[in-house]
Amino acid sequence: MDDPSNLSNAALAKQIIDDDSGAFAVLMQRYHAFVFGICYAILKHRQDAEDATQETFSRVLRYLHKWDPRRPFEPWLATVAGNRSRSHLARRRSHSPLTESAEPQTVAMTEDMAASAIAEEIRLAMDDLPSRQRMAFELFHQSELSYEQIGKQMGCPIGTAKTLVHRARKRMIESLRDREVLHTSRRRAS
Repeated sequence: MDDPSNLSNAALAKQIIDDDSGAFAVLMQRYHAFVFGICYAILKHRQDAEDATQETFSRVLRYLHKWDPRRPFEPWLATVAGNRSRSHLARRRSHSPLTESAEPQTVAMTEDMAASAIAEEIRLAMDDLPSRQRMAFELFHQSELSYEQIGKQMGCPIGTAKTLVHRARKRMIESLRDREVLHTSRRRAS
């Protein structure tokens, strides 16, 4: 077996997916400073950056199978690190005590950061959709086309357009739940 420290990112990822913990240690060592730098640049706090770095590598381990080895690894890793850092920043700001004079600006900033983090998570979930489902979803929700218009544009019956949009929604919700962006709602007793 090859020495993991000499492997390409794609070969290292394959070993990690095949449950080689030594390969994951090599990946962490290879990219720890890179990830920490991104997290620290966003969070401006050493302990928070260390926490976000750990969360990033945990997320990478969990979702490495979704990385396309034909594409560069660093941008994907940077996106995960940025998302974890912004989520951490939004949590930190929503839990920090506010002064009266800072409250309006802080609330607005927290809402903007949370909205930005959610938008990025939605983009990532959309990237995981099959191309026809993603296209139908975008035409319906972003272009605001009717099912009939989607069917014409995609060259399929209206029923197929509806099914594609429905399946895309369902897959995105599952993806967002799997990535702990959405939580299963609990019904309140009346």
